[in-house]
Amino acid sequence: MTTVTSARFDGRLLTPGDPGYDAARTIWNAMIDRRPRMIVRAASVTDVVTAVRLARELDLEIGVRCGGHNVAGLAVPADGLMIDLTPLNGVRVDPIRRHARVQGGALLGALDRASQPYGLATTAGNVSHTGVGGLTLGGGMGWLARQHGLACDNVVSYTMVTADGDVVTASRTENPDLYWGLRGGGGNFGIVTDFDFQLHHTGTQTLVAEFDFRAEDAVPVLEGWRDLNAVAPRQATFTADVHSTAIGPIATVGFVWVGDPAQGRRLLPAMRALGRPVAERVTTPSYLELQQRDDTTGGHAYRRYSSAHYLRQFPTAAIEAFLLRGASDLHAGTYLPGVGLQAHGGAIADVADADAAFSLRGTTFEFGAGSRWTEPSEDDPRMAAARTAGAALDPYADGVYVNSLAADEGQRGLRRAYPAVKLARLTALKTVWDPQNIFHLNHNIRPSHA
Repeated sequence: MTTVTSARFDGRLLTPGDPGYDAARTIWNAMIDRRPRMIVRAASVTDVVTAVRLARELDLEIGVRCGGHNVAGLAVPADGLMIDLTPLNGVRVDPIRRHARVQGGALLGALDRASQPYGLATTAGNVSHTGVGGLTLGGGMGWLARQHGLACDNVVSYTMVTADGDVVTASRTENPDLYWGLRGGGGNFGIVTDFDFQLHHTGTQTLVAEFDFRAEDAVPVLEGWRDLNAVAPRQATFTADVHSTAIGPIATVGFVWVGDPAQGRRLLPAMRALGRPVAERVTTPSYLELQQRDDTTGGHAYRRYSSAHYLRQFPTAAIEAFLLRGASDLHAGTYLPGVGLQAHGGAIADVADADAAFSLRGTTFEFGAGSRWTEPSEDDPRMAAARTAGAALDPYADGVYVNSLAADEGQRGLRRAYPAVKLARLTALKTVWDPQNIFHLNHNIRPSHA
């Protein structure tokens, strides 16, 4: 039996009042202010095993922290045991084999910094302080996905601590069903302490093009942008967003190109032909700079809420709803969220849908409506406005990215993220690997008897 007094850790065991306790429980969404009974800052796989066994002996809920970016704050269990993986942050790159061995607490920036000196990379998200683990287990969308697939498509193997405290490996040849489930099924099956990623020769150059239009002029612009996306090279990931400014709502359209900027510039005449923008920005950041450019927006000082959809089609009616953001007209509405689109397709859709738990590979655009603010008094109206903006796109939605689910979507959210046949397979897998639902602080797939 493991008890608090008998447990020994290579890292640290923190309880309320200990130095570092509050920093360890602080995550990306400032709305989350839960207090775990204890936090294990795991410095080894053995620490993770010990922590899981200790939590089970004490009947404590287990939360797992990597980057802490989950908006619902699922990493932080109230009066439970939080396993903080961030000390397990090593990245080892083999440039000959083009592999990266990444520990479960590493952030995306660490992976990028280790691989870019060789001109290598693998698909990672758009904010460098996001955790590799949480991003990858849900699927992992990023600027390289149209060229090289999702983050989960590039994992060769996983090392995982089970609910019983065993350590197992999952790959195409070892525990292949678990490997299937970890590629998009989230943190439902155990705690992944190591990822072995395939890397790709990407170079270090990028190009970012952005064109701002007044929202009232943007319907034909977005129609043209949508049509250009349908024939865009895989190096280009098309983006669009709508946000409030001092001169009124602005719609920004453009693309991110990973590769030779000279080739990316060939798309600029077609983009400029969409209309006369109020502003244009064409920059050539390095890949590392690209991966860090949203870090300020993604900072840890804000309260947050978001709503999301996958869209297979983006008809004119959807464009109009996108621009309105849930308001009655373009210049009405209070606390309107920013809304954005990021293109899928390319290598994402090359993978057979049955090949992994990740679903809905026929998505054309991922939509998100997100708010950030600092005053607690604004919580309810901000969240309501984001929900309303998301609901405006409901008629055109075909599902959702599991990593974008809000905490209040529950089982309905899972049914949006996974088709029924796939959810049934995930449920069977959960029943095998975590029959008591020990790992339930996630977008939870319940075992069959639960």
